[in-house]
Amino acid sequence: MVAKALHRFWAAGYSATSIHDLVEATGISRGSLYGAFGDKHTLFLRALDSYCAGTIAAVHGDLDGDEAGAAARLGAHMRHVADSCGDSRNGCFLAKSSAELAASDPEVALRAEQMYGTYEEVLVTCLTQAQAAGDLDGRHDPHALAALLLITVRGMDALGRARRGRDFMRQVADLSLAFLN
Repeated sequence: MVAKALHRFWAAGYSATSIHDLVEATGISRGSLYGAFGDKHTLFLRALDSYCAGTIAAVHGDLDGDEAGAAARLGAHMRHVADSCGDSRNGCFLAKSSAELAASDPEVALRAEQMYGTYEEVLVTCLTQAQAAGDLDGRHDPHALAALLLITVRGMDALGRARRGRDFMRQVADLSLAFLN
């Protein structure tokens, strides 16, 4: 049910999604929807939490490991992001939700801050490992590099929604990785 609601919110945004839309998308009655979640906002936050948990699990899956191979894992992750952004017109649900709501909804802003912070920490760990293994230049602060890569990922998402395509995204990913050396 949360997954179906997530896809509806993702397609239309929070404001443009009505309770009727959610009833239609989930296949449950209005009363059951309110009984299970209380209100639209709570269901939205559950959908956002679900999305963030899945996304960060995928990031960990791409980047976690030991020092050996950290640079290769980072490269594979950036290419995975490039392919995802180049093939999808939906974009990142968290980025879309943040753009729509973070300025006026502290709960969405907090989730965005936590998610991006966690993503950045995972990048820092991988970058630190790659530097320790001698596979990346150690003169740059891994925190600054992680921030740069996170900004690159978010920019790729935005440009992907503007239909820049996979080849363009792959060039961006490759150039961002080349900068690390």
